[in-house]
Amino acid sequence: MHSPPSDCPDGSRDLLVEIIETLETCGLEDDSYQLHDYVDPDALEQLIASADENIAVQFTVEGILLDVSPDSVDVIVEDESQSVGE
Repeated sequence: MHSPPSDCPDGSRDLLVEIIETLETCGLEDDSYQLHDYVDPDALEQLIASADENIAVQFTVEGILLDVSPDSVDVIVEDESQSVGE
């Protein structure tokens, strides 16, 4: 399961939950992948939380391209060159 440890700050837990929920919305079951195989969740959380400017990190999980920013987790739809928000 992908639940963050209970000692994670609330913002970190929320970011991971939002990523997992976005992937589930795309039809990807949470037990069919390991998020840490695609991105370092701790490093991602630290980067997003500490950014002084607008920042977005893109990575792909099981063929689903995600765009993670401090404000949202979006799925990038390559064919239409636009993101589809959750």
